[in-house]
Amino acid sequence: MATKTKSASAKAGTKTTNKTAGNTTGKIESSEFHEFFIDELKDIYWAEKHLVKALPKMKKAATSPKLAAAFEKHTQETQLHIDTLEQVFGLLDEKPAAKKCDAMAGLLEEANGIIEDTDTGTMIRDAGLIVAAQKVEHYEIATYGTLKVFAENMDRSDVAELLGQTLENEKATDIALTEIAVGAVNAEAASE
Repeated sequence: MATKTKSASAKAGTKTTNKTAGNTTGKIESSEFHEFFIDELKDIYWAEKHLVKALPKMKKAATSPKLAAAFEKHTQETQLHIDTLEQVFGLLDEKPAAKKCDAMAGLLEEANGIIEDTDTGTMIRDAGLIVAAQKVEHYEIATYGTLKVFAENMDRSDVAELLGQTLENEKATDIALTEIAVGAVNAEAASE
């Protein structure tokens, strides 16, 4: 019994040492999990870079001034998310690089389809734009939440903290879109 306890303590001591070393070097130990993490960062980096280009089109298509303002705010926040991801890449001693995100490409294509399939100046279009934007938010929430946990599991609290800040911002944007929908847009769309 005593040997097992000593062995567990020795393992715990080694893990603590690795945590400290990982945080001071700024580089995660090379592994398949690390490579997967970097690949997923590249995926969301592509997603954010394309979203920041799509949001102004969504703003222009919106009828509600509140929704247009929300898209404007989200555009600014998305640029901050890009900057944060570039900071994360730097902390990991990686060059920022994008890898096509098929999920975001599909979501943005769906948003374009809503704009094309609805009439200008209608709340039906705004309701559709909110649906499209919330689908994007939910994808981002899932991605940032997962990446934050990955960083924590790799003992990178610095990276996890940055990803967590973006995660909280994405959640707040989702709530703001819900409030616009529930506050007026959905009821007006239903009566058109």
